[in-house]
Amino acid sequence: PILLAGTIVSIAHGQRLALAIGTVLAVLVALQLRAGLGLLAVLLAALATSVYQLREIRTRSKLIRVAAVAAGVVAVAVAAQGMARAVQWRFVLIDCAWGAGFALLAGLLTEATLPLIERAFRVATSMTLLEWCDASKPLLKRMAAEAPGTFNHSLQLGTICEAAAEAIGAKGLLARAGAYYHDIGKTNKPPYFVENQAGGSSLHEKLSPAMSLLIIIGHVKDGLEMARQYGLPAVLHEFIATHHGTTLVQYFYSAAAEKSRAESERQPDETEFRYPGPKPRSKEAAILMLADAAESSL
Repeated sequence: PILLAGTIVSIAHGQRLALAIGTVLAVLVALQLRAGLGLLAVLLAALATSVYQLREIRTRSKLIRVAAVAAGVVAVAVAAQGMARAVQWRFVLIDCAWGAGFALLAGLLTEATLPLIERAFRVATSMTLLEWCDASKPLLKRMAAEAPGTFNHSLQLGTICEAAAEAIGAKGLLARAGAYYHDIGKTNKPPYFVENQAGGSSLHEKLSPAMSLLIIIGHVKDGLEMARQYGLPAVLHEFIATHHGTTLVQYFYSAAAEKSRAESERQPDETEFRYPGPKPRSKEAAILMLADAAESSL
């Protein structure tokens, strides 16, 4: 149960919390059984071995490998304690088999229930993110066909964001997956975005700045609706909602201000031409916002 709790919490909320909760459970078990420091040392060694290997789960065999290593650590720890107490080898081997067997069982149970864990805690493992980065996914295929400029822009951002995230110790794969899907809302009106315009006049020339603003800002709302429609993991929704933060749509604000001066009307308020936000709450989403602004200006 301690290994099972440690692996689940590590997947759902991170390694630090998993170590803290697992340590508390191990201490409670040792106290309840009055087993002394020997059992506590075995439990903590197995817990630390498992949790420290679970930073990313990119393959289904990862949990089995983690459980196998933890089983080996348990067997060695139990054997060392048995030798220190001069226990007969027959009983030492039996204890080693029980300990290693249950460590393996914890890994097998975690692997079997991994989809349920992701759904219950609204998280996406690296393995799931890799699946969503596949270009054969319906949403990416639609973006490549209907908004090829946006698709290429997203692929470039994915490479940039992954490298930047790994450089600061953040989750590179999460940043890449978020970059792939951050602009999916543009597939509803691709010709209105410059990367999808193949020369010629812009469609915005026939629209007022206020109407153009609604179309530009609307791709965020459209993207969130498409994310829910296609079942995109909840962890990726933040990248869609926050990749512009509350920044100013400068071009159309300047156009509206110039039009107001020409017609002697009230100057527009900056707040009317800002994205609604929210601002990024994670390192990966903040990296995307900065990279998107930098790449778009080139």
